[in-house]
Amino acid sequence: MADLHIPDALLVKNYIEGNETALSILIKRHESKIYGFIYSKIADRDISNDIFQDTFIKVIKTLKSNSYNEEGKFLPWVMRISHNLIVDHFRKTKKMPMYRETEEFSIFSVMSDDSLTIEGKMIVDQVEVDLKRLIEELPEDQKEVLVMRMYQDMSFKEISELTDVSINTALGRMRYALMNLRKIIDKHQIILTN
Repeated sequence: MADLHIPDALLVKNYIEGNETALSILIKRHESKIYGFIYSKIADRDISNDIFQDTFIKVIKTLKSNSYNEEGKFLPWVMRISHNLIVDHFRKTKKMPMYRETEEFSIFSVMSDDSLTIEGKMIVDQVEVDLKRLIEELPEDQKEVLVMRMYQDMSFKEISELTDVSINTALGRMRYALMNLRKIIDKHQIILTN
């Protein structure tokens, strides 16, 4: 249990110096967060496992080549690697991820009433389809922040670490995304209500 008290930075240093156990401690410590992040984007267990393994292959290569710059930010660095591998995966397959709705969370909390009629449900479904189509019209950087914030319920701190921008930039992109969505809605005279 003493492993829990060893900082990531020291484990990284120990691994670079040849202690293979240090890496397995790091992987065990962070695997659920990293795998959960990957799976939240991919929603396929096999592909998520592949990306998780590719992430740590890249981590090992970087650490072994002594090109890792330790700033006490091991987890955000690994998360950024996995994020880049996810983006690469979608570029290769030429499709964007499908974000699953959950009972607790729906697009902008549109579905707040569990007792919807069939007609009401059809309207809500159409609103969600329309909204997803509108989001696709946003510039890539704004869409990325909006999706991370609204669909994946990530904090702006997490978004800034994953996209490698400042929190203020992430907040600005979100603000512009919402302003642009309003402009698109006004331009097309879309009514997003049930």
